[in-house]
Amino acid sequence: MPNKALASVIGERLRTLRKERNLSQEDLANISSLHPTYVGQLERGEKNATIETLEKVTKGLGVSLEEFFRFTETNGDKKDEVIAQLNTLLNNVTDEDQEVIMKIIQVLIDWRERTH
Repeated sequence: MPNKALASVIGERLRTLRKERNLSQEDLANISSLHPTYVGQLERGEKNATIETLEKVTKGLGVSLEEFFRFTETNGDKKDEVIAQLNTLLNNVTDEDQEVIMKIIQVLIDWRERTH
């Protein structure tokens, strides 16, 4: 019998992240090599996810396990929201691309400082 409270929290988080990425349950299931029915059961808190399943799902969502379990609210702080969005985007690209993106951001920041 799953721990309803924990299973529900994990399911809600899974649904939130999936919808933020505009994925259907079937899309996430395919990306994560899981059955669509199982993804639905996880989201509804009907099943407990194993560590292996969480690893597949977070990889499919492009987030780390740490980010998946980060249940903090930004309290409307735009800076926190932007950082969270950047983190999500960077998790979806290779390490090499992350380095290039960081260099581009630094160039933009330097340019902004010189022009203001």
